[in-house]
Amino acid sequence: MMAHRELAGQIARYAERDGILDTSIPRLALVRSGQSGEPVHMVQRPALCIIAQGGKRVLLGNAVIDYGPASYLVASLDLPITGAVTQASADAPYLCFCLYLDPALLSEIALTLPPPSAAAADGAAMTLHPMTPELIDAATRLTALLGDPANAPLLAPLIERELLVRLMTGPGGGMLRAIASSESRIGQIAQAIAWLKAHFREPFSGPQLAALAGMSLSSFHDHFRRTTAMTPLQYQKQLRLQEARALMLADRLDAAEAGFRVGYDSPSQFSREYRRLFGAPPLRDIGRLRSPRAVSEDAHAWQVVSATHVLADLTLAPGEGVHDHLATARR
Repeated sequence: MMAHRELAGQIARYAERDGILDTSIPRLALVRSGQSGEPVHMVQRPALCIIAQGGKRVLLGNAVIDYGPASYLVASLDLPITGAVTQASADAPYLCFCLYLDPALLSEIALTLPPPSAAAADGAAMTLHPMTPELIDAATRLTALLGDPANAPLLAPLIERELLVRLMTGPGGGMLRAIASSESRIGQIAQAIAWLKAHFREPFSGPQLAALAGMSLSSFHDHFRRTTAMTPLQYQKQLRLQEARALMLADRLDAAEAGFRVGYDSPSQFSREYRRLFGAPPLRDIGRLRSPRAVSEDAHAWQVVSATHVLADLTLAPGEGVHDHLATARR
């Protein structure tokens, strides 16, 4: 735990206030929270996340991933998630190192590595693995470069490459190596996800997305769910509802207009699906978020917070992908 304390000290030094700090080192963000809080809905970018202190719960589909300093989390694709800090206090804040993955660098490194096996390249896009001394050491050295601005531009890319090499050659690394190839299954799913993100307001059909990914319809649906723990329609709904919520808060749109802007033709359907995701109908949810008490309590939040969303409590173990756990649970 000495290594974790050193990383925690570095994060606390530079992330002095609660929130997400986008640092001067490209793709490196530091997260701090002095209290546990309500679930936060967001789209998780591909990233390596290391908790130096505290704990977090991530909901993806019907799976619940609880993790802390003993494990590291890797998101290989853009994934709509719900996250909540579960262990934090003013004296021992939640402290997290987050390195967003650079696709170009992943592709460059993948060319120097053996291709992954079919099994290693076909799994969940969010996985949890036991922490290693090498990863925590490299993360600490990268964070420490925030205090050495003269040498950081030269040394940070080297340490970033080291971290990615360790990820790509460690457990779960097959998925990251496969992403570099558009012909791999996860590479094909990534193409469909890119389309959904760019066109989430538009209706789509299963055959349309399957053709875009270059897969049969049955294979596409199977691999999409295995990779993201949700169906393409559920993925689109998450994007639509998160965007509508942001529009109502930032632009003060009413529910009908916000729903229409993100692709809903039926206000009643929008309200039903909004309540299912955020735990309250739009008017009540947005009113709560705009209240002075909510603003004060959630000033430390990194994204718009939500009402508690009840999901099946499926806990992911280190080294296990979301799809692996769900398959085990079904058996």
